Amino acid sequence: MFGLPPIVSAALTGFIFGLLLCIPVGPINLTILNEGARRGFVWALMIGLGASAMEVIYCALAFTGFATFFADRGIKAAMEVFSFAFLLFLGTKFLFARSVVAPVQLGAAADRLEERIEERLHPHSAFMIGFVRVLANPGVLVFWIVLAANFVSRDWVEPTWPGKLACVGGVAVSTSLWFAALSYGVSRGHGRFSEKTLLRMERISGAVLLALGLAHGLRLAWQLARHKMGAG
Repeated sequence: MFGLPPIVSAALTGFIFGLLLCIPVGPINLTILNEGARRGFVWALMIGLGASAMEVIYCALAFTGFATFFADRGIKAAMEVFSFAFLLFLGTKFLFARSVVAPVQLGAAADRLEERIEERLHPHSAFMIGFVRVLANPGVLVFWIVLAANFVSRDWVEPTWPGKLACVGGVAVSTSLWFAALSYGVSRGHGRFSEKTLLRMERISGAVLLALGLAHGLRLAWQLARHKMGAG
């Protein structure tokens, strides 16, 4: 990415996409929004740190369990096209979100699974509330599986342990910083991070993802054109 050393590129990729995916309004942001105003900064921060910990675990699982599979040349080419469509889909959903309800739903079965996990574990501490709410959301793992494959296929993250760990570390830093900033802003004044403000930030996140998707599409078109000219 941009001619940077592989480790720096992997860490920056994790940081940017970790931030873009945790900004959109969802269960964690809404929980911090409500609990931070009611119970203060530390409680909201611990919810965010619990959520960040589970986000990092899902990201690590995506890399260790699935990213190597996508290193195959044929599958890698297919993932280039799929990731282009995925980024456009995700960016469009976030950009045109009309409410504070999570803009991407995986269906009734996923909702029932989420409810069942929360009922079984029934978290009491702030940290475990954030941890379990991300654990119970299978969409987070799905996102990271697709993105991990995308990062590897585009050589943003090398399929080595140092590369993967650098990317996961970037995700850990960006998600922790976002939830800490959100917790602080909410505890200092609820209006600073109202649901309307979060929705506006979600749309900005969607615009960035959409721009990345379009840039990726242009890159694919250019590579295809060059291949055709070379074949001719």
